[in-house]
Amino acid sequence: MGTCFQAELLCVVNMASDLHQKNSFKDVKIQCEKMCVVLLSPVGRIEILGCEIGVHQILLQEHAAPQNSTVKALVSCEVCETPEEIPEPLKQCAAWLQAYFCEPWMTEKLPMPSFHHPLLEQASFTREVLWTLLKDVKFGETVSYKQLADMAGNSKAARAVGGAMRSNPIPIIIPCHRVICSSGQTGKYTGGSHLKEWLLSHEKLLKEKLAY
Repeated sequence: MGTCFQAELLCVVNMASDLHQKNSFKDVKIQCEKMCVVLLSPVGRIEILGCEIGVHQILLQEHAAPQNSTVKALVSCEVCETPEEIPEPLKQCAAWLQAYFCEPWMTEKLPMPSFHHPLLEQASFTREVLWTLLKDVKFGETVSYKQLADMAGNSKAARAVGGAMRSNPIPIIIPCHRVICSSGQTGKYTGGSHLKEWLLSHEKLLKEKLAY
């Protein structure tokens, strides 16, 4: 009887634990109310999705026609759609992106928005690659897929780096556009290779101007 009672008690405890975990998860989902801020930028419409916890995604407009890479193109990045109350991470993200296009030297001084996406929160090689890229490849620099794999701790994982770039939920801020082929070709990019080329050209132009 004692054994049966213990088994029943353990079953009840496990059910209670499962219920608690489900309720906890449900509470998190309720708290995570996704909002959207929209920018009109030199590379088209940019949507910033996120909540009070952090930025979920940055969505770039596919097949957009970027403005010419001239000085005039650097000043046209405006917020055009916002919720009534903007969560702080979305404010920070919008400010960072506006600085990137208009005053890129300010991005080092602005707070980096917090991120709230499973790829950036759960341990994996993809997470390591994305954080390494964010931390170590600066404005105006480029790195090959193989070099980034080596920097992230696995020199033989260049193909996996390519997969990480395709999965990047926070383009521009996590600068997957700075990852190019060993041959020097720009390679593929979310929204089209022409967008990647524009971003690289934008950074090269501004870096040269800042050097004077």
